[in-house]
Amino acid sequence: MTSSSVVVAGAVAAAAIGFGGRNPATPSDTAHLPATTTPVTRTTLIRTQQVNGVLGYGAPVTINAPGHGTITWLPAPGATITRGQPVYKADNRAIPLLYGSLPLYRTLRSGDVGEDVQEIEQNLAALGYTGYTVDRSYTSTTANAVRRWQKDLGLVQTGVIDPAAMVIAPAGLRVSEVVAHLGDQAGGPLLAYAGTTRVVTIALEVTLQSLVSPGLSATVTLPDGKTVDGTLTKVGAVATAGADHQPATIDVTVAIADQSKLGPLDQAPVVVSLVSAKLDNVLAVPVAALVVLPEGGYGVQVMTGSGIHDVAVHLGMFADGKVQITADGIAEGTLVVVPS
Repeated sequence: MTSSSVVVAGAVAAAAIGFGGRNPATPSDTAHLPATTTPVTRTTLIRTQQVNGVLGYGAPVTINAPGHGTITWLPAPGATITRGQPVYKADNRAIPLLYGSLPLYRTLRSGDVGEDVQEIEQNLAALGYTGYTVDRSYTSTTANAVRRWQKDLGLVQTGVIDPAAMVIAPAGLRVSEVVAHLGDQAGGPLLAYAGTTRVVTIALEVTLQSLVSPGLSATVTLPDGKTVDGTLTKVGAVATAGADHQPATIDVTVAIADQSKLGPLDQAPVVVSLVSAKLDNVLAVPVAALVVLPEGGYGVQVMTGSGIHDVAVHLGMFADGKVQITADGIAEGTLVVVPS
């Protein structure tokens, strides 16, 4: 894991080095250095924590074929399958994909009521089979729509839903690996799939769990140094113990909206910048502008019409090579000296 140059306000010297500046110079040091001035700015400081992740299609999920029939067709690794398309064929019958979160656990026919009925009706409607009300009741009109669907699939038109005759997944899937072979008897692992869009997965140390929650923004740095914007979509609640004395982790998923920026990358190492602290509307100067005052503490050298004089400052958050300061006589636009 890569950590960002994060410091506390008390560790000023370390902060100056870590944020790309130099050890704060003493006034006598700066007297012999060429200098430029920069205005004190009112800004938002964002401190980040960098963590390692992997860009890919997500963790694979295994599909098991029901225990009857002979496998007669399988998709190729990398194939994308959407609603209504066959996931595989058994006895030369297409087993299509339907979208949903509830696994089918019973045979459905006229008179049945439940969430699984609604799931089937939603899929039929999305595939263009209408003539019924999408609700929790399996009516004769639902059965008629099922028969039309079965006819188009080349199946026996029973009007009854057999859970073994379809695959349920949350959305379209991308085949990661094919385990079974043509001619195998159904009844075991068939293939593994993941999502159709690439995401970043992070094994995040539990000590950093407070930095993440669904909906937060993140910046992903690709292997070529380019960055893309991401959004945290899933944050695991169960920690996984680390092996060989490594820290425990939780799984975090980052979605990437603009997939076109990812090129052909798959299973690529990336660095994710998470926001660890943020302060709005604060006064800040470059860390390099800090000086060690003869009487102790830190200050900045302020340039006015009458010359340059030291002003003691209170230090706040460090981020992106800047430091938050507060002091009497320091305002937005005040010119401070930055040694060149």
